[in-house]
Amino acid sequence: MPCHINVMNKKTGVTYVYESTSFRDKETKQPRNKRVCIGKLDPVSGEFIASKRLTPEQAAIRDPAVTASAEVVGPSIILDAITETLGLGKLLKSCFPNDYRQIQAMAYYLSSHGGPLSHCGTWCKSHVHFIGDSLNSQRISEILNAIDIDGKQTFLGRWMDKVLEEDYLCYDITSISSYSELNEYIKYGHNRDKEKLPQMNLAILFGQKGRLPVYFQRTPGNITDVTTLHNLLKTFKAMEKKTIHYVMDKGFYSKKNVDELFVSRDKFLLSVPLGNKWLQHSIDDIYTVIHGPEGYQKIDDETLYVHSRPYPWGQENRRCYLHLYYNASARAKAVDQFNEELVAYKKELESGQPDNDHQEAYDTFFVIKKTPKRGLKISYNNQAVSQYINRYSGFQALLTNSIKDPIEALQIYRDKDVVEKSFDDLKNQLDMKRLRMHSSSTVDGRLFVQFIALIYMSALRKEMRKTGLLERYTVRELLQEMETLTKIKYSGKYGDILTEVTKQQREILKSLNIELPYKV
Repeated sequence: MPCHINVMNKKTGVTYVYESTSFRDKETKQPRNKRVCIGKLDPVSGEFIASKRLTPEQAAIRDPAVTASAEVVGPSIILDAITETLGLGKLLKSCFPNDYRQIQAMAYYLSSHGGPLSHCGTWCKSHVHFIGDSLNSQRISEILNAIDIDGKQTFLGRWMDKVLEEDYLCYDITSISSYSELNEYIKYGHNRDKEKLPQMNLAILFGQKGRLPVYFQRTPGNITDVTTLHNLLKTFKAMEKKTIHYVMDKGFYSKKNVDELFVSRDKFLLSVPLGNKWLQHSIDDIYTVIHGPEGYQKIDDETLYVHSRPYPWGQENRRCYLHLYYNASARAKAVDQFNEELVAYKKELESGQPDNDHQEAYDTFFVIKKTPKRGLKISYNNQAVSQYINRYSGFQALLTNSIKDPIEALQIYRDKDVVEKSFDDLKNQLDMKRLRMHSSSTVDGRLFVQFIALIYMSALRKEMRKTGLLERYTVRELLQEMETLTKIKYSGKYGDILTEVTKQQREILKSLNIELPYKV
C-alpha cells in the first residue's frame, strides 16, 4: 500500500510530496522502497499541487484532502441527449413546475432499468438523476397523485403540436390486467392477453413517420374498441386540433365511426371486416376481374391481386376509395381466423351478453332457437359459413378518404405495427403487465410517467434504426451497455471525471452523435 512522504528542499524551501511504495527485491530477497514525486505543497495555503505529469484523476486520487463519490451516468448521457433534442425537459417543467424533475427521474429509471416503480428510489441512489433526495414509495405516490388532468392534457396538447406534422397516426388499444378492485376503470371485458382478470384499456396514438407516441387515454375495461373513437374525436375537437390522419384496424370499423370521421373532417385509412354485406356485394362485383392479369401485383416478393374503386359513402355520397386485395397464400390463415371469430361469437350468444357490434354476424352465421322446454339453442348456419369461406376468405379491404393508390394504402396500413411495438414496450419493458395500484388518480399518474418513458424508448429506437445500432442491440441492451460508465465526483478543484470509456460505449456515442459532457 503506497504512503505519502513530505520532504522539504532546504535550498528552495519547497516541500515536495513523494509517493512511497514498499516491495520485495526478487534477487536480493530484501525489502525495498520506491519513491515517486507526485507534487508539492503550496507554501502559503498548504494545498497539494499535483505534478503536471499526472492526469486530473490521478492527482485527485493522490490528494489526501480530496473526497470522492460515484454515480452511474452512462444511460443518462443517452437520455439527456433525447431530452434536449425533443425539448421534453422544458415541456414537462411548463406543465408540472413542482414535480417535473421527479417525473423525469422516474421515466429515466423505467427506460433504462424497468421494474416496479417502488424501486426507483434505490436506483436513484446509484445513478445520476434530477433530485436532491431519493424517491421513496410515499413520495412516488404523492407525485403520481399530483399529476392532475389539467397538467396531463396540457402536456399532451403541446406535445401533439410539437411532433405532429403530416403524420399518419396509428390508433389501437391494449388491455392492462389489474388486481385492484377499487378503481372504477377496472372492469371485466375482452382481455387481449387471454387472462381471467379484470382490466383497464389503454388507447394509444402513435406517429407512423415520426415513430413517436403522440397521445394516450385510458378507458374502462368493458368498453369495446369500436366505441372509443367517438370520445377521442370529441377530445381533439375540444383541444382544437387540426386535421388528423388515422390508421386503424377492423376493430374500429362501424358505419357510425366512419360518419363521425367525415363530420370531424379527419382523414382515415380503415380496415373493413369482410362480414359487412355492402363489402361482400363490392367483392362480388369484381370477383372475376380481380383474379385476372389486370389485378396481378408483386409487392415485396408477395403475390397479390388488387382492385381499387371510388366508393360513395352514405346518403351524401362522400368521396371514399375502397381498396380490395386477395392473397391466395394467406387464405388458409384467414379461414382459421374466421372460424375462431365464429366460436367467440357463439360464446357471446350463449352467455346472454351479445355484442351489438356483432349483430350482423349473429344474423348471418347462426341459427338461434328458443323453446319453452329446451330454452336457448344456438347452432351454426353451415350453408352461410361455407359460402363465406369459399367466396371471401383471403380478401382484405381498406376504406380511405385520402389515399387513392391501393399499394401506397396497403404499405401505410402495414406499417402500423409501430403501435404494436409500443404496447410490447409498455407491458414487457416498462412494467405495465399488471397494475397493483388502487386509486384512479394514482393509476393516471403512473400511466403518464409510463407514456414519458415510452417517448424516450421510441425516440432512442428511431435513432438506433437510422444508425444500424438496432441490428446489434435492443433499446434496453444499449442502455445496459452504458451502465459501467461512471462519474467520479471529487471535492475541491478536480471536479467531475469519467471512468474509462469502453470501445462499445465509444461506438454507441459516436453513432448517436453524442459528446461526453464530462472529462475523461
